[in-house]
Amino acid sequence: MQPLTHRRQPIHTVYGGAHLFRADTASRLGVAALGTLREYGPDPETLAAATGMAREAAAAVYPRIVDTLQREPVEDFRLDFEDGYGHRPDSEEDGHAASAAREVANGLLQRTLPPFIGIRIKPLNDELRDRALRTTHRFLAALLEGTRGRLPDNFVVTLPKITAPSQVTALVRELAAIETERRLAPGSLRMELMVETPQSIFDEHGAAALPAFVRAGEGRIVAAHFGTYDYTASLGITAAYQHMRHPACDFARHVMQVALAGSGVWLSDGATNVLPVAVHPAGPHAPLTVAQQAENRAAVHRAWKRHYDDIRHSLTNGYYQGWDLHPAQLVTRYAAVYGFFFESLDAASERLRNFIAKAAQATLVGEVFDDAATGQGLLNFFLKALNCGAVGEDAIEAQSGLTLDELRSGSFLQIVQARTERGQSHLFANSDTRRGQNGDTHS
Repeated sequence: MQPLTHRRQPIHTVYGGAHLFRADTASRLGVAALGTLREYGPDPETLAAATGMAREAAAAVYPRIVDTLQREPVEDFRLDFEDGYGHRPDSEEDGHAASAAREVANGLLQRTLPPFIGIRIKPLNDELRDRALRTTHRFLAALLEGTRGRLPDNFVVTLPKITAPSQVTALVRELAAIETERRLAPGSLRMELMVETPQSIFDEHGAAALPAFVRAGEGRIVAAHFGTYDYTASLGITAAYQHMRHPACDFARHVMQVALAGSGVWLSDGATNVLPVAVHPAGPHAPLTVAQQAENRAAVHRAWKRHYDDIRHSLTNGYYQGWDLHPAQLVTRYAAVYGFFFESLDAASERLRNFIAKAAQATLVGEVFDDAATGQGLLNFFLKALNCGAVGEDAIEAQSGLTLDELRSGSFLQIVQARTERGQSHLFANSDTRRGQNGDTHS
């Protein structure tokens, strides 16, 4: 698997009931998000007041938010056959598995799919195992028939509420059987893990559970997503206190980070379930009063603020992806992520340039430069900023002083080593020139 920094990671995953998905869902979500932005955040100043972001940052990122919502509003979409779908008769879920797959196939042919897409099936517990595997098989069969054997780019199957590695193994075997049946290359079908149970954090022996889950995935695991509400509920936390910034969630996320560090498995945070929706829907024949319009604005702004703060908390703690549940949340998703990188860009740029120069000079003269970890952290900042589209390629080159090839190497030490070698060549060339000028070169 490629190192994490070398691959594009989506900054969010939008979840929706599989039965509601259409080939043009991503673009329709963008239109809805733009409508909400224009109504409740028509200018940078209003968006800044609603979210609490700095006015300078809002002014800088606002055009980029609008552009993203018009061009690529959804980076990742998960057709949900679990919580967002519910329990239905087998015949109904069979039908939706096939019809949703046909919509994905149409989207692939029409080039309307987001860059990342997949399905979330039901858990592989004793009660739902057969139903989950049946949906997986029927969906993929219909999809591959509709695309003549072609998978969409970055397609995954998300497995929720895992309690044991054997559940991961069961899905691996199902995917391998489908690959054989449909003549796909081994390992083509990838998986994501949902971390929603205490058993996904520690096993019965007190060891971190995720490494065993990843091993059971046999190279198919690409991401682990944290499920805020199922996890907190499983710990007995009451509904009023189930939220993204609960200390129990911070603990679980930190364990996930430690358990999967260096594995190449992406981490994703959960969702904010307070949605930015108007409390007074407008009717065709009954215009809203001024007071109702104000109440709608206040409700949307409160939800935007909650979502924005949750995302900033995730970003601060090293989680660069999260779930979104409503098109109006796309506004604050991009505002929070773009603002996060913009606000630190100048300081990070100066620090990285100084670190590169200091490290190269220390190496050049035989000194020890022992703060490479900080340099790597600064490099990761620019890689993430480039990855999410917060800063354009030209701006990153100008700000960081690095070429895109250097940035995409993903290694601070490699950059320093290459620049040190160039510096040594330059010194030797200058030394040869001086010797020639002094008449002491060898014949």
